[in-house]
Amino acid sequence: MCDALPGRTLRSSGDARRTPCPSRSEAIALLTLDLHPIFRNNRDIDLALRETLFRAARTGVDVVEIIPVKGTGQLKKRVLAFLAQKHIKKLYVRVETDATNTGRILVHLR
Repeated sequence: MCDALPGRTLRSSGDARRTPCPSRSEAIALLTLDLHPIFRNNRDIDLALRETLFRAARTGVDVVEIIPVKGTGQLKKRVLAFLAQKHIKKLYVRVETDATNTGRILVHLR
């Protein structure tokens, strides 16, 4: 995993290698959170969302991709409600839902 800052590296979990990061002009850093494994547990969903967004903001990731479970759309509504909280809104610039893929939410960070 990369923190997208030129000349800096991060160690990814389970991997002892260190990978150099491209400069911001070369690539956009993307962090993905898949909610499929935890979609039934509300507490785990909130915790995963919070941890992912704070980690992305701390490491300089540009975009967080959140993949809620397709279905009735209740989890997607829950994620959007979580993102609408005042203290969470301070972390990002905009939220984008993919028109072609309803099971994908993109959060563009500052």
